Amino acid sequence: MSFTLYRVLAYVTGVFLLGLTFLAMPAKYLVGENSMFALAPAPRGGEHWFGPESPLMLFIAMPHGYIYMLYVLVVLWVALDRRWGAGRTLGVVLAGTIPILGFVVEHRVVKSERAKEAAALAGAQESAPTG
Repeated sequence: MSFTLYRVLAYVTGVFLLGLTFLAMPAKYLVGENSMFALAPAPRGGEHWFGPESPLMLFIAMPHGYIYMLYVLVVLWVALDRRWGAGRTLGVVLAGTIPILGFVVEHRVVKSERAKEAAALAGAQESAPTG
């Protein structure tokens, strides 16, 4: 249960982080006459989506923050359940803060955990008495 929840939250966190990095933050800081770094004017008719009061921050940044906090708690749950070391736990938690890396780490964690489960299953089958 915890591992499945980790996988779902890894993807959801990653998608929201991509939206934050490539949509919400540029809309707030880079586009529009009132934005902090004003690299480009806001498109005509869409000015309300850009600048310091961009609603994208409400729709992307706020949910991302709450989802990331839940992601951290679930990673801690999985780490305790699967007896991960502190380094691996911290690495998985921090992977959720770097765009794209969360997807890569999730893939590697799943691959590693499945290999451990397969090895444990094979070991249990070898030690089972035959007859």
